[in-house]
Amino acid sequence: MSTSRSRVEDTYEAQNDQRLDELHSKIRTLRGITTDINDDVERQNLILDDTGNSFSSFGATLAQTSRRAGQAFGIGQGGLKSWRVAMYVLLGFIGLWLSLKIFWWRRSG
Repeated sequence: MSTSRSRVEDTYEAQNDQRLDELHSKIRTLRGITTDINDDVERQNLILDDTGNSFSSFGATLAQTSRRAGQAFGIGQGGLKSWRVAMYVLLGFIGLWLSLKIFWWRRSG
């Protein structure tokens, strides 16, 4: 009986070793997946940081441009009134429209 018991124990030991090897393989696979996920998250964080920096830079440039436009048009305290700026824009569109009409009239005639 001791020989058959020894064989059973050997069989169990072999099965345990096989399962342990399978478990190690799964752990290696999970470790690889975790590393890939971590690398991807770090890349995405860098992209988000760069995008945030780009938007911050754009916002600063836009604010500076707005200040310069305000100074150029005299908008602000003691500057041009908003209705005067609206009139300039309206006159610009009317001038553009008349220029296009004259261009098309000359071209067709």
